[in-house]
Parts: sequence; C-alpha cells; structure tokens
Amino acid sequence: MLNITEYSVELVKDPFGILDGKRYEFILDLDVPDDDELYSENGVYARVIYNLADSGSRIVKYELRERSTDRYLEIDLEDEELAAFAQFCQEELEAGVDVE
Repeated sequence: MLNITEYSVELVKDPFGILDGKRYEFILDLDVPDDDELYSENGVYARVIYNLADSGSRIVKYELRERSTDRYLEIDLEDEELAAFAQFCQEELEAGVDVE
C-alpha cells in the first residue's frame, strides 16, 4: 500500500463551469515500498484532481510523477489505492484544511 507522507492542496478555478461543485488539486508525496512496481529512487508523487460536489465527490483525474525529474509514470493505480486517495482527499476537505 502507498503511504502519503506530505501533501498540498489548491482550489482549481473552473471558468467554464464544466463540473458541479469545486475542484481541488492535491499533490501527494508517496512513500513507495522497494518491491512495488511504482518504486523509484527519485521518489514518487501523485497529482490528483478531486471534485467536491453535492451530487457526489470523486477523483476526476490523477497522474503519477517521479519527484526529482517530474517525469510522468505510465502506471495505473489499483482500485483500492484510488479509493484510499479519494478517502484522503475527502477527509482533508471535510476537516477544513487551509486551501491556497
């Protein structure tokens, strides 16, 4: 399982009103075990776009990147990893985290 070690969150403006509610961009620093296919000596982070709406909240998009090179990693997360990210984002927003 991937552990989130640090994060930042920012409100993303939606000038076209494509999605109901608000969109947030989370940058999640990940602690990845050595034996995981996602492991990189350079470190890994996830960029997660999370939509918080009355009709239902969800991850709209995510991407994984190598920390020091910012190289995109073409790896799909497993369902339980995505669910953990979604739960983390939801809990942080419910806790009233300061959003830049």
